[in-house]
Amino acid sequence: MQEPALIIANGESCSTELLGQLLEWSPLVIVLDGAVYRVLELGIKIDVLLGDFDRIDNFGELLQHQQPIEVIHTPDQDKTDLEKAIDFVIARGGKAANIVWATGRRADHTITNLTNLVRYKDRINLVLIDDFSRVYRLPETFTKWYAKGTNISIIPVGEVQGIKTNGLLYNLQNESLTLGYRTGSSNFVPEDGLVSITYTSGDLLMMECHD
Repeated sequence: MQEPALIIANGESCSTELLGQLLEWSPLVIVLDGAVYRVLELGIKIDVLLGDFDRIDNFGELLQHQQPIEVIHTPDQDKTDLEKAIDFVIARGGKAANIVWATGRRADHTITNLTNLVRYKDRINLVLIDDFSRVYRLPETFTKWYAKGTNISIIPVGEVQGIKTNGLLYNLQNESLTLGYRTGSSNFVPEDGLVSITYTSGDLLMMECHD
């Protein structure tokens, strides 16, 4: 798979416009079983349905109009369904996945889903997307063009050291951030141009945000 797979989790729904844009470019659509009713209501073609299926009653009736579909039973309770879906993409040779419906609703699920971006950093490129933000783990050396007015937050997972930024309203010069004590929330791109971020140790999440 060259284009990112799309994983639809079971958090707060995003707009149909955003979902449509992602579906247009996704060669593989994976839906967690907890979201299957909502996904089917939207008329989305599911390629893979994954989960333990403990909350689905009319299983055969649900899927009769979805053929061909691959149904993956994953009863392992040591991993979340989202982690199982990411593992599935990796096993199929996928190098990247976009994840939607993974924020909102339960706070514990949201936090776990965000930290999964770090857990899988050496195996797959993950981007968590909702109507207000696009979140991914930053490589240790990062450069990207942004339009004036873009809201950017860089959030450490644990402690991150040696952070240097350029092109933001509030730049860091060889500084550290620590989750729960000091983060790089609500920064701002003052002019069109390149933003560069480097750091020496730890894991840093990029959050490209809009209201």
